[in-house]
Amino acid sequence: MTASFPGFPRGTRYTPVPNLLFGPLLEQVNDLAEWKCMLRLLWLAAQKRAIPQAVQERELVEDRTLLRALGTPAEVQRGLALAVQRGTLLRVASPQGVAYLLHTQANAETAARLGWTPATEGPTAMEATGPVGHRPNIFALYEGNIGMLTPMLAEELKEAEANYPQEWIEAAIREAVSHNRRSWRYIARILERWAIEGRDHGEPGRHPKTIGAEEYIRRHGLP
Repeated sequence: MTASFPGFPRGTRYTPVPNLLFGPLLEQVNDLAEWKCMLRLLWLAAQKRAIPQAVQERELVEDRTLLRALGTPAEVQRGLALAVQRGTLLRVASPQGVAYLLHTQANAETAARLGWTPATEGPTAMEATGPVGHRPNIFALYEGNIGMLTPMLAEELKEAEANYPQEWIEAAIREAVSHNRRSWRYIARILERWAIEGRDHGEPGRHPKTIGAEEYIRRHGLP
């Protein structure tokens, strides 16, 4: 049973939060790790006196609150990777090491003026997924590795989730990323090919495994 929260005491301090988090981003972000990393970074950044208010990567990965909330450093890294790929956070190489900034125009301009370059060698959301128990849902995987979701795409992903094993969808996304073909159409074609050929049969450019007419109709129905 969830413990009852007693309420905020008198004198509670507040942390500034961008209004967009309560509008478009509230609709788009559906991964809990991404949300928790974003909120914790906002709090940690607010404690900084330096400009820009950069939070070192090691602070976040070793942060006790985040580790209790998410379980493992890999899950923290995955949440951060999702936020960077979405564009809400900047990952930069500062003199103190890799750091994260809230992606505002002022922070981006200050980082550029200081010579802080984008640190792009970090793990992608797919690479930082971690143990099976911490696997993200397919919507987070798509947004973290392919692009933003539209309502129509979300419906197609729901349909795919009902028709294919999650590991197939994850593998298809991974294949699309490896070929730099970041579109749902490409991913859907991979899944359709695996449904017909079997996942262990055939690669792009090879002849598909032949199936009989009866089996094809059973799988796909009459045209």
